[in-house]
Amino acid sequence: MEKIIVTSKFHTGHRQLGYPGKCKYVHGHTWHGKVMISAEEFPRDDIDMSLEFSDIKAVMRFMDHKMLVTEQDATFTNPELFEPEGVVVLKGKGPSVENVAYYVFDGVVDVIRNQYPGRNITYTVEVTIQETENNIFIVEKTVNI
Repeated sequence: MEKIIVTSKFHTGHRQLGYPGKCKYVHGHTWHGKVMISAEEFPRDDIDMSLEFSDIKAVMRFMDHKMLVTEQDATFTNPELFEPEGVVVLKGKGPSVENVAYYVFDGVVDVIRNQYPGRNITYTVEVTIQETENNIFIVEKTVNI
């Protein structure tokens, strides 16, 4: 078994629409992300490297200094009110730590697909997102690419 681990931190703003507490207001976090990818044996490129670490890190860093929202946030998805380049639209009902983790998971799977398409390799991808010192969400799934 082989494993790649990539970490990154990124700073974002968000708000939880419909939340009954203070998280309904715009606020920010310094998020910490960790991506672990394992496979029995990684494919290698012409210089014997497997996956490009910087491409994996870029999935997380893309969110840096942006507002995380979902389609339901009419204010931040309105280009007349807020610059689209400063917004990352996540799937789901709110920009929760869970949805940030799935955003990173989907992006990492896309990185693997783009670099080594159709190899029929089974990867285990684990994404850990730490929103605050005490709040962490982990998603781990197996994908065949």
